[in-house]
Amino acid sequence: VVRQGAERGSSSRPSFFCHGTIDKNVFLPGGVGHHANGLTKTAGSNTFSNSKPGAAKKLVIKNFKDKPKLPENYTHETWQKLKEAVEAIQNSTSIKYNLEELYQAVENLCSHKISAKLYKQLRAVCEDHIKAQISQFREYPFPYALDSVLFLKKIDKCWQDHCRQMIMIRSIFLFLDRTYVLQNSMLPSIWDMGLELFRFYIISDLKVQSKTIDGILLLIERERSGEAIDRCLLRSLLSMLSDLQIYQDSFEQRFLEETNRLYAVINETHTHTHTHTHTHTHTHTHTHTHTHTHTHTHTHTHTHTHTHTIIEYPVVTGLFCYQVPEYLYHVNKRLEEEADRVITYLDQSTQKPLIATVEKQLLGEHLAATLQKGLTHLLDENRIEDLSLLYQLFSRVRGGVQVLLQQWIEYIKVFGSTIVINPEKDKTMVQELLDFKDKVDHIIDICFMKNEKFVNAMKEAFETFINKRPNKPAELIAKHVDSKLRAGNKEATDEELEKMLDKIMIIFRFIYGKDVFEAFYKKDLAKRLLVGKSASVDAEKSMLSKLKHECGAAFTSKLEGMFKDMELSKDIMMQFKQYQNIPGNIELTVNILTMGYWPTYVPMEVHLPAEMVRLQEIFKTFYLGKHSGRKLQWQSTLGHCVLRAEFKEGRKELQVSLFQTLVLLMFNEGEEFSLDEIKLATGIEDSELRRTLQSLACGKARVLTKVPKSKDIEDGDKFSCNDDFKHKLFRIKINQIQMKETVEEQASTTERVYQDRQYQIDAAIVRIMKMRKTLTHNLLVSEVYNQLKFPVKPADLKKRIESLIDRDYMERDKENPNQYNYVA
Repeated sequence: VVRQGAERGSSSRPSFFCHGTIDKNVFLPGGVGHHANGLTKTAGSNTFSNSKPGAAKKLVIKNFKDKPKLPENYTHETWQKLKEAVEAIQNSTSIKYNLEELYQAVENLCSHKISAKLYKQLRAVCEDHIKAQISQFREYPFPYALDSVLFLKKIDKCWQDHCRQMIMIRSIFLFLDRTYVLQNSMLPSIWDMGLELFRFYIISDLKVQSKTIDGILLLIERERSGEAIDRCLLRSLLSMLSDLQIYQDSFEQRFLEETNRLYAVINETHTHTHTHTHTHTHTHTHTHTHTHTHTHTHTHTHTHTHTHTIIEYPVVTGLFCYQVPEYLYHVNKRLEEEADRVITYLDQSTQKPLIATVEKQLLGEHLAATLQKGLTHLLDENRIEDLSLLYQLFSRVRGGVQVLLQQWIEYIKVFGSTIVINPEKDKTMVQELLDFKDKVDHIIDICFMKNEKFVNAMKEAFETFINKRPNKPAELIAKHVDSKLRAGNKEATDEELEKMLDKIMIIFRFIYGKDVFEAFYKKDLAKRLLVGKSASVDAEKSMLSKLKHECGAAFTSKLEGMFKDMELSKDIMMQFKQYQNIPGNIELTVNILTMGYWPTYVPMEVHLPAEMVRLQEIFKTFYLGKHSGRKLQWQSTLGHCVLRAEFKEGRKELQVSLFQTLVLLMFNEGEEFSLDEIKLATGIEDSELRRTLQSLACGKARVLTKVPKSKDIEDGDKFSCNDDFKHKLFRIKINQIQMKETVEEQASTTERVYQDRQYQIDAAIVRIMKMRKTLTHNLLVSEVYNQLKFPVKPADLKKRIESLIDRDYMERDKENPNQYNYVA
């Protein structure tokens, strides 16, 4: 088996076979051997020199002095025989001679140095045959699309016949191809000679090549318009062009130009109109005209000088005729179709420029328009598959991902701002932010392939919009955490609660006003701890650990101090119970709070019953006896009690605040009291007293009755005990209105944060000036911003600098007013 193409990198063709004996035995066994060159060796003759025992024997071969001469007419007769065989192969008739005989004849001629003449003669015969083929293609009519297919089939048959013939011819002249031709680098192999002749006389003919390329392009155009075509024919023809090494110059360039023009025309046409009328009239004459009007009426007439055809796609529409998802699937379908053409019949070299051309026209020209028209809708509707396809397609185009990234950032900012800015959404703000964050995370993971650029862009966008409304998001995040950690929250298991807190912490990272969060969180934590409303100590400590990890130990030091106070208070109360030995039915529990750890509470002096006062004094004596030098201040606003009450229905236990307790205990002394009488007896501040009475007489559990009946407490109202009070529970918790945060409390908390910030700004400025001694205004402002963990307006910072100058911590430079000096 001889493999063509092994020598000199000739064009690769299928393996072919030669029948006959090629290799010969050098020696024959026995006494006398005959070699192919006529060598005779006598048995027993000593042809080995230095024939010593054990020594290597050397064989000496002597050639004939003169080669045997060929008969006079042998060369001519042999060539005629070979020529007849070649012409029989070319004409597809039977060969008279045995192939082995023909092969031996070629070998004999080559052995007698007739190789050059033989090669020329063979080339001449092949050349004459190929020349004879050209006329049938030049004169072939080509006015119609149907004729173009017939023409292509005829060309393909000619090419296939030529290849088959050259394989057969080479098998006969194989000895010539592998000796003389191989030794002469300037000569093409027999196979390459056949390619050269076919290329020069057939396919390089301008008319034939033009018809061939036009026909191929027309077939591809018809397939693009949805018709079924002979793909095997296309594959064979394009393979021919590739083998003849004219694929890129004659076909690929025109094909890419046609592709570019096609998609450019489609997009330009269909992005300016929504309705289309296609009317095609085919008139067959000997001239070629093409008219294109605004009503899309086309007249096509063709002659043999036709070079290309305007392509119409009945199924194609542009971006603005489609909704964006449909357009994306349309583009993807087109790209898949073009990729399939490369696999099926185009050369691999065409893949990259072809796909790039289609991507540029269908995507590259419409990146911004696609996103502006449909990205918001896709994101709002959470269209995962469509967004995945969008990212996949945009990733294929230069600059596509960057354009998508910018629109992504803008979408997050706009959508997020609608959540944060609108005060009407305050109640649901945090939950909506958490849901929105989950949504964009899912889109990044599934649709955007976890692209780090989109992750970072999302974080920046969240940070931007969430701080458009200073302080409020921080306050509401603290409230949201409180709602999740408060007792009675049965929405989630411990594991789900932990995951929820992790998500809240992610949102927490984006806010600038973390000190605002800390203030409100501390106030809510105090309520949970003091009233025993915390759902889980483990969850509380877990949240504290997360805050510490995020903001540092300084941020959580006071919060941790609050937990320590509660634990110490338990120990102290155990000691107190062992210490006190006073008979009575009142059980006292005291929480001792370190003033620096807990929120600031306005003290309110009220009139306690004598029993309570006595117990307070006993505890005071006990505590100060163990901790001398300390001062106790009772916070009546934080006290709560459990009262036992007798009603007609029976005994009940009421879980109430200290203020509610003072009011209810009055009815042990009388049946009816006015608002003024209760105020005088209890000493409770007016607004607080009204809220307290409202909870007892107007709430769900009405243990008091009010005259006249109304929802609000007015001057002159009178109250009495509701003996007919009924409730299905034994222990009833009466809504503690005073524990609810009022607008004033919110403002007070915010004001305290603002005051704390003033102190931190002052401390930062003094610290910097003490270290640097002298600084310009801009440098000082820059360093202060670097040290502070919360946003500060330039005007507020300037006020703090002026305040420090007034208090002689620093001064303006006398020569340069824009420079400050530290005052020791």
